[in-house]
Amino acid sequence: MLDFTWFLASAGGTRFLSSFGAECLKVELKSHPDTRLAAMAPIGGREARMKATAPLEGVTDPDMGGQFNNKNPGKRGISLNVRHPKGLKIAKRLVAISDIVAEGFSPGVLDSWGLGYETMREIKPDIIYVQQSGLGAQGTYGRFRTIGPIANSFAGLSEMSGLPEPAMPAGWGYSYLDWMGAYSFSLAMLSGLFHRARTGEGQWIDASQTEVGLFICGTTILDWSANGRIWTRTGNRSPLKPAAPHGAYPCAGEDRWLAIACFTEDEWRALTTVAEKPGWAADPCFATLAGRLANQDALDALVGQWTRGHDARQLMMALQQAGVPAGVCQTTEERCDIDPQLRALEWLTEVTGTKIGRWPVAEVPVKLSESPAYAGGRVDRGAPCYGEDNEYVYGELLGMTTAEIKNLADEGVF
Repeated sequence: MLDFTWFLASAGGTRFLSSFGAECLKVELKSHPDTRLAAMAPIGGREARMKATAPLEGVTDPDMGGQFNNKNPGKRGISLNVRHPKGLKIAKRLVAISDIVAEGFSPGVLDSWGLGYETMREIKPDIIYVQQSGLGAQGTYGRFRTIGPIANSFAGLSEMSGLPEPAMPAGWGYSYLDWMGAYSFSLAMLSGLFHRARTGEGQWIDASQTEVGLFICGTTILDWSANGRIWTRTGNRSPLKPAAPHGAYPCAGEDRWLAIACFTEDEWRALTTVAEKPGWAADPCFATLAGRLANQDALDALVGQWTRGHDARQLMMALQQAGVPAGVCQTTEERCDIDPQLRALEWLTEVTGTKIGRWPVAEVPVKLSESPAYAGGRVDRGAPCYGEDNEYVYGELLGMTTAEIKNLADEGVF
């Protein structure tokens, strides 16, 4: 893969293929590097992090960005100025030896470089060109500049999230469609490879984060199309399948919460037993699910008063053992360092970067028994330093001498 991606929505897609063994050549230009200066490794490295009891100051070396390391492990990294005539010529040589060219710029950028799809097809007729943008390459908004939260808004996800009117939409906080876009992007590349294996044909794949978001909104779109009903925000309450209580309830400690959902009478009775509140079960207002739904404010207040005096994790275990769906609203520390289930799932994998050192990164969230993924890829490494693999790519793959590589670097091509 010749990888011109940047930011998570596109870089994450090539990351997945790299984790399953594809050789990924990540291209960067010094004047426009990827998002390297974010979530920087702490001064003192991993040892300092393990001893820390408060936030640490980060390094300023762009080769030691934690966010970049999590988005690009297992890839090779090269520097290349495609705007330079010699750089464009080299890019075309790399297209000739690639199966996939992937990018995540605003539509039209590669064309402006002289490296559009038709040009690539002339070089390699079966090339698979895959681009990921916020709104796609065609249509009225095709040239709009977007990032994940903007695509969220266009797809309707931001409007759907939050407390009921008159509260304002809350959005999703983190760029949710970055990861979802990355999953879709990787699937699109695999589909292109499958099609080529069957037919011998390459193709141009136009992917957009907004369309991924629309796909996630399928139920609400269908409800409007078929029934004329407009989605209204419900906060933490169940919007479609009736349940009460259904929400996130405060627990002992600072900002500790527990999600609880009771859909059936058995679950409701089990909750009252664990809570040792027989009066709740005997209250006519809560005797049926319909009654509990009609009196959710009062019910939520009672449940919240009870949970506030208990440890969230202990209460989760007690409710689960009684058959009540319940889950701790976990902090980052719990997800990364404490939760035994996530540790058993090995959702984090240790990889070693040349300068940043050894750190955990997110692993592919599926486990294949015969062909398992590994975030470190075939190079068994964290994300590359800037231009780290120039000697390998330009020397071994393209046959340049060390002197040629140095001269091109001096000319500003690398």
